[in-house]
Amino acid sequence: MHSGTVNLAHLAHPRTGALFDSPVPPGTGWPGDPATAATRVASSPAQVIAMADAAGSLAQLDAEMSVCRACPRLVEWREESALTKRRSFADQPYWGRPVPGWGAPRPRLMIVGLAPAANGANRTGRVFTGDRSGDVLFAAMHRAGLASSPNSVDAADGLSLIGTRVVAAVRCAPPANAPTPDERSTCAPWLTAEWLLTGAEVRVIVALGAFGWRSALDMVRSGGGAVPRPQPKFGHGAAATVRAGHGEVVLLGCYHPSQQNTFTGKLTTAMLDDVFGKAGKLARIR
Repeated sequence: MHSGTVNLAHLAHPRTGALFDSPVPPGTGWPGDPATAATRVASSPAQVIAMADAAGSLAQLDAEMSVCRACPRLVEWREESALTKRRSFADQPYWGRPVPGWGAPRPRLMIVGLAPAANGANRTGRVFTGDRSGDVLFAAMHRAGLASSPNSVDAADGLSLIGTRVVAAVRCAPPANAPTPDERSTCAPWLTAEWLLTGAEVRVIVALGAFGWRSALDMVRSGGGAVPRPQPKFGHGAAATVRAGHGEVVLLGCYHPSQQNTFTGKLTTAMLDDVFGKAGKLARIR
């Protein structure tokens, strides 16, 4: 299923040089790791709901989400991918755990994607970092004044986001980039909790792909907000207004910056710049 070879433990992080196992045990010093060896672990959908509802801070939420083991198929896949690595990354340790959201703790713009890539965020531990989709996304964000650099390489590269937070609807890398309906449902409370903890100043949500669009609508609704009826349909450049507890929020649709979409021309640089330029202006980030 994967190219490459099974690597030995204790490989050096490509930037810091610190040694790590794959997957990375919590609390061992990985850049940005929010968890410790004592962080509570959710092992069932019911525990995800209870822990997400009880999270009193973003730090607690990120820590507990980053060690979640509630979806056996996803746990197996993310950890197998962390051991059987892509050949080009065979000398690197892989994060191999659920990937937290990243960016401003009180954003004005939230970007909702699908899930980590097996050799991207599942490797680096930072959402949309380390693969071609992330290269395209962060370059567009930089052009729109939403990121300090066009390059997102690893969790210790110094990149920062400006008034913006990036999250994934499903936090573990799924086989074939396709989580099951049950896996989506199990992971959804983490996203709702993150919305409730960080979203009080959000004015714009950019949804990447149809799944990101549905997840964003569900997130707002589950967080006590209101969504128009009939439910707005996804499309690139589509716009809808939803109501959150703090007021109206504009939801913008954008084709997912996957290689399939960018290589075929379905999603162009100009199309990305149009969406993110509009998002930044509506959110009053620039």
